[in-house]
Amino acid sequence: MILQNAFKPATIKIGLESEDKDELLEELIDVLAKNYPGGMVFPRESVLKALWAREEKMSTGIYKGVAVPHATVDGIDSLRGVLGISKKGIEYESLDGNPVYLVFLLVSPPSEAEIHLDALKQIALLIQDSLLLENLMKAATPEKVYSLIRGFEESIGAM
Repeated sequence: MILQNAFKPATIKIGLESEDKDELLEELIDVLAKNYPGGMVFPRESVLKALWAREEKMSTGIYKGVAVPHATVDGIDSLRGVLGISKKGIEYESLDGNPVYLVFLLVSPPSEAEIHLDALKQIALLIQDSLLLENLMKAATPEKVYSLIRGFEESIGAM
């Protein structure tokens, strides 16, 4: 249930407007900030800085049109995620040189490093399923995307 907890319908954005990595990270962070628990301060600049530090090491745009920007950040309360879907593709400096269409952004506090790694492992499994990727791209609503993620986690017995 790690991915179900990280990617709620409110943090799934279909129809990303960004055209490049800079705009994309800002757009996804805006979604994350908007959905951060009331009464808590969202560490926007720390999140952005940590994500860029990770990107400088190596692009998180991997293959099959997927990017997984991620970082551990002091000031984040728990594992948080945003799933963005672009119909047109976004230039991301991916390892395979192709644009990205699905972006799984993850941030967590350093104290939840193990959960963070488990989420990354589940995403790695998810992107091996070409039919699931296709269905995620075709989904018309965040609720449908969430349902597909829930079904995936149930199929692998994720807790």
